[in-house]
Amino acid sequence: MVRFAATMGFMPVRSWWGWGTIENRVTGPEKTQLLSRVTQFLDGNELREHAPPSIDTLDMCQLRITPPPALEHLTSSDPHDRAGHAHGKAFRDVIRNLRGHVKSAPDLVVRPVCEADILRVLDWCSESNITVIPYGGGSSVVGGVEARFDDDRRVISLDLERLNKVLEVDQTSRAARIQGGVLGPHLSEQLRAHDLTLRHFPQSFEFSSLGGWLATRAGGHYATGPTHIDDFVESLRVVTPTGISESRRLPGSGAGPSHDRLFLGSEGTLGIITEAWMRLQKRPTFRTGASVNFTDFMSASEAVRAISQSGLNPSNCRLLDPMEAFINAGSTAAGGVLVLGFESDDHPQDALLARALELCADFGALVQPVKSDGPATSADTWKSSFLRMPYQRDVLAAHSIIAETFESACTWDRWPEFYQAVTTAANQAMSELGIMGVVTCRFTHVYPDGPAPYFGVYAAGKWESLLGQWDHIKSAVSESLITSGGTITHHHAVGRDHRPGYDQQRSNLFASSLRAVKSTLDPAGILNPGVLFDL
Repeated sequence: MVRFAATMGFMPVRSWWGWGTIENRVTGPEKTQLLSRVTQFLDGNELREHAPPSIDTLDMCQLRITPPPALEHLTSSDPHDRAGHAHGKAFRDVIRNLRGHVKSAPDLVVRPVCEADILRVLDWCSESNITVIPYGGGSSVVGGVEARFDDDRRVISLDLERLNKVLEVDQTSRAARIQGGVLGPHLSEQLRAHDLTLRHFPQSFEFSSLGGWLATRAGGHYATGPTHIDDFVESLRVVTPTGISESRRLPGSGAGPSHDRLFLGSEGTLGIITEAWMRLQKRPTFRTGASVNFTDFMSASEAVRAISQSGLNPSNCRLLDPMEAFINAGSTAAGGVLVLGFESDDHPQDALLARALELCADFGALVQPVKSDGPATSADTWKSSFLRMPYQRDVLAAHSIIAETFESACTWDRWPEFYQAVTTAANQAMSELGIMGVVTCRFTHVYPDGPAPYFGVYAAGKWESLLGQWDHIKSAVSESLITSGGTITHHHAVGRDHRPGYDQQRSNLFASSLRAVKSTLDPAGILNPGVLFDL
């Protein structure tokens, strides 16, 4: 169990203000090289580093909640705990933390040990009109775990980190019953003993939970064939203020609307996901891949479309545009780089890779095979950078550099115009602010009917107006995502930050249906109000 407070022996210490652990922060040559690489595009940045304030200087509200004696042992009012649960891990969260703005810190952090504890907590909060915000691993980048309210309501953060076990493994059906609070690494460790894996690895893997993945419909690392956590679910068990909902464990069913789909993506506003039966896979033993350079980015996109519609189903099919490839992979390919990979637990993948490379060659590709004993390729460099990106983002933010992302999805027929519209909106917004910046793009996932593009914005901001500058850019790009035919989010969830775009994307009738469901499951309206819809 990782705390935000003092060290616990050799356990790593979570940063209360930024991503990950203090031990893994970016320092030394990595920090110097990062700033040098990014700022060569960003003339005018002040480059003064802003250090996080000490916990004892933070202006948090006085405690307004006294827990019942029977629940007191589950609660924490430690300032590190409260500050660490005040925000998620988005760019604007980091900036507010660096400025010491943690007014949204919960009154208490509550860590139940069992399902009965959760029921008692929800009963207490319903009777006492206390808001409950499920925390997961706290890696939300959309305001999903933040008490962002206009009124002075009392709030607890419900942290399920103690519900972290694989309870049962069915080797015959290749599935497991797993508690919702388990973080990615601990889950993998427990499944490894059975030579099995969930095969779901989001970038936040180290600091996100199974329950969080399910509640936000998270996307994993793999580019094709199952991509979202939805695809792995056999059944869910959910605790609500009015009782427990549990679906029957089945490989599939045509019996009415899906029981599980009601809670997948509900973002903690309908109930607390405490357990799930999840489909597993054998750990892969056959792997192969290549790094593919292109001379034209749209030709590269066509190559990816051909691969996605071929039925080859690569595990990795991540296309980086030229700017993304240069900043994070050190490549100077004029049309970008495709990171291509295949894996299986059953048979060699070389023939599949060869066919995918033939398709790439039809669009003018230059192939760099990935060899374990050879020099590093652009793919190798990018994979290493991918794992460090959240830590590097914190360094850039502390130096007044806007570094944030947008992820979406659109159909292939819309893609060229979509790419142009989004990049134009971002560049125009930066021009209106009078700041210099660049826009990058990569595909995180690809489907036969369309890509999931992930846009990055790096801009030279001003510390005193950094949040306003970012909000201006975000508003412009979010509007472009919707009006150009994309989704406001592909795998980061809605939270509070994406609500305006989600309100445009979903129908009012569907919102009314969600409100009706909530009135049944959560009549007091205590669970994470403000995400997905207003009461």
